[in-house]
Amino acid sequence: MNIDNLAGEFDSFQSELKSFLLRMTASVQDSEDLVQDTYIKAQTSISSFRGESSLKTWVFAIAANLARDLLRTRQRWPENVTDICKEAALSNPHFFQEAMQIRHTSPQGQFEIREHVAFCFTCVAKSLPLEQQLTLLLKEVYGFTVNEIAQIMAQTEAMVKYYLRVGRGKMIDIFEARCSLINKQGVCYQCTELNGIFNPKQNSQEEAVKIQMVRDAENASKERLFDLRLQILQELDPFESGAAVLQLHHLEHNRQVMEAYLDEA
Repeated sequence: MNIDNLAGEFDSFQSELKSFLLRMTASVQDSEDLVQDTYIKAQTSISSFRGESSLKTWVFAIAANLARDLLRTRQRWPENVTDICKEAALSNPHFFQEAMQIRHTSPQGQFEIREHVAFCFTCVAKSLPLEQQLTLLLKEVYGFTVNEIAQIMAQTEAMVKYYLRVGRGKMIDIFEARCSLINKQGVCYQCTELNGIFNPKQNSQEEAVKIQMVRDAENASKERLFDLRLQILQELDPFESGAAVLQLHHLEHNRQVMEAYLDEA
């Protein structure tokens, strides 16, 4: 493997790597910086690549280590992150002015409930311990095997399975208690509330029912509903979708709110 070959293969999965790092950090700037740092480190270390894994696995290991180094000193977000950020948004007219400007002027300024489901997952997943968040994304969203994740994280397969089981269980519990799309007793209605704000002529419930997770909510198991939520993430590139600019604006708002909230805590 030489540097020229690295560049070609890196390009083939760069969009996946960037979206993975965005979902780890909740920061566009951090994800872009980490992609660049990952490529530079891969270039300088390419002679150490022995082909014992795929190049993609090897590069994701570099990126995961860089992300862990960055995030290790940062506090986890609380499980009710969406409530905290909603209150901050309601008291900040400038946020909605910017969001409405994006909605009306950007080709990537749509609001879709399905897109917001993925955005919500990114925020809530940051309440997990770092190893669980990392394992869950690698396995359930980016399709790495347990063996590959063990290589990426320099862990045993048994530990990877543990992180995955505990992380999945925690996220399932959070969404079951909070998400009104899958539980009538859920306390969070932000998907439909925001749809009403950004798409006032659209019936929020009709839009929600277009999502398979919502259609199956009464009959499917908790695990199946969680897998359908993960499927939405698998199908969406947070930088390329029709809602990307609007949702990234929301994400930056949440990141800033969380930084201030955790500094005060």
